[in-house]
Amino acid sequence: MIISMFGAVESGVIYAIMALGVYLTFRVLDFPDLTVDGSFVTGASVAAVSIMNGIPPILATIFAVIAGLIAGCITGILHTKGKINALLSGILMMTALYSINLRIMKQPTLSMLNETTIFTQLKSVWDGTGIDDFLNGILSMLGMTKFPATWAIILVMIVVTLGIKLITDFYLKTEVGLALRAIGDNKKMIRSLSANTDSLTIFGVGLSNGLVALSGGLYAQLGGFADVNMGIGMIVIGLASVIIGEALFGTKTISRTTLAVIGGAVIYRIIVTLALQVEFLDTGDMKLITAFIVVIALVTPKLLQTRREKKRRLQKRKTLHHEEVA
Repeated sequence: MIISMFGAVESGVIYAIMALGVYLTFRVLDFPDLTVDGSFVTGASVAAVSIMNGIPPILATIFAVIAGLIAGCITGILHTKGKINALLSGILMMTALYSINLRIMKQPTLSMLNETTIFTQLKSVWDGTGIDDFLNGILSMLGMTKFPATWAIILVMIVVTLGIKLITDFYLKTEVGLALRAIGDNKKMIRSLSANTDSLTIFGVGLSNGLVALSGGLYAQLGGFADVNMGIGMIVIGLASVIIGEALFGTKTISRTTLAVIGGAVIYRIIVTLALQVEFLDTGDMKLITAFIVVIALVTPKLLQTRREKKRRLQKRKTLHHEEVA
């Protein structure tokens, strides 16, 4: 169970980068972008093909980000310049990316098990530090007998994801970032102030899908493969991460919200891992579990709010009654 939870946190931190991208479109831009299902695979396929052609893993990962950025920008152009509905723009781009991803990989699945990835390079450097032995020794003193294969991926990815979060926070507080946030709140008002909302929307959707592709590229290198179907349902996972995080940690500030999104992605993976431990559920039920988690995350805050309002009204009624009696 400990090893399963460790794996859930490890993949959850990588998914958190994708969730930050979904947050940018879903919450900041108020843009229902379904490109995510395709751009996640685009990032994975570009990274895999680049690595298999001898390109250094870090450079391959950068190529994946650029590919996702381009895909997102095209979705933005379809919406702003082509005047196509936002939802339909995403669906069209997602559909097109399926064929493009097949073209990139030239087959449905690519294996990178014998290739040098960004994580195998990281592990080779990490093994010489002795940090694994130190951390496993602490777990051993706590009575644990099973240890993770390496702490390198989870610790480094936490640092990388928090770094991306801080950059996102900083960006959303700049002049351009504030304009993006304003577009999501009231596009007409921003347009009346002579701001180029089309360019900002295109860039915002592109940036979002760049993050999604980065997550896809890293996930492919972690799993050792890229598959043309690995992005199916990714938008739902991203939305689940955003909604769970916001429900549990709140949204008072930008910094708190982006941290909540990261927490939501990790908690989502932990919930799915725990659910799959139930005997009558198997890996084929993952989509059902995801849908159930999203429903719970959507309904629970509203029920709690309704309960608080009901309690407040009862309290107010009692106060008025006591005043009348007095």
